Amino acid sequence: MARKSALIIVAAALSACQHVPYDQPDRGLESVNVPVVTRSDFALDVAAPDGSLPSSEAARLDAWFRSLQLGYGDTVHVDGAYSAAARDDVARVAGQYGLLLSNGAPVTQGTIPPGSVRVVVSRTRAEVPECPDWSVPASPNYNNRSMSNFGCAVNSNLAAMVANPEDLVHGREGNPYVDADAATRGVGVYYSTQPTGKGGLKDVNTKNGN
Repeated sequence: MARKSALIIVAAALSACQHVPYDQPDRGLESVNVPVVTRSDFALDVAAPDGSLPSSEAARLDAWFRSLQLGYGDTVHVDGAYSAAARDDVARVAGQYGLLLSNGAPVTQGTIPPGSVRVVVSRTRAEVPECPDWSVPASPNYNNRSMSNFGCAVNSNLAAMVANPEDLVHGREGNPYVDADAATRGVGVYYSTQPTGKGGLKDVNTKNGN
C-alpha cells in the first residue's frame, strides 16, 4: 500500500511538471510573429518672417526633403506661431513630392525660434522583429505549439509591401460615394473584348529566321 501511494505521488509530480498553461500565445491559430509599426519624427526649423518662406529657405526645405527621401506614407506638418500663414509655402514644396500637409503637428523637443516655423515629417515603418526565428526545433512538439518561425514569411512580406504602414494599425475608411459606372467599367471591358486566342494559332515559318 505504501509503495502504491508513492507511485501515485510521483505520477502527480510528473504531471505537474509537464503542465503547460493554455494562455500561451503560440498555442492558437494566430501567429505570434506579427508586423510592428513604429513612427519616427524629423523636424526642421525654417525662417518664415511674417509667415512667408524666402526662396533660400524654400530651397533648404526642399534639400531636406530630398535627404529624407520624402515619399508616400510620410506625413508633413507645420508648427509654430506663423504656421497658418506659412502653410501655403511649405505645401508648395511638399507638393513636389506628391504630398499634402496634415493638420496639427506632433510634439517635438525644444522651442521654435521667433520668426520661424517647424516642419515635422512623421514616418512610419512596419517590420516583424526577430524574424526569421528557428530557435525552437519543429519536433518533438508534445504541447502542440506553433513553430517559432510560423508567420514570419507571410507577415514580413506584408510589412514590406504595404504602402502606408499606418493602414496596419487603424485601416482606412472607404469612400462614401460610389460611382457605379466606374465600378462596372472594368467588367464591361472584360466581357466586350475578344479573347486574344480566338483566331487560332498562326503558322510561323522559322526557316531563315522568318
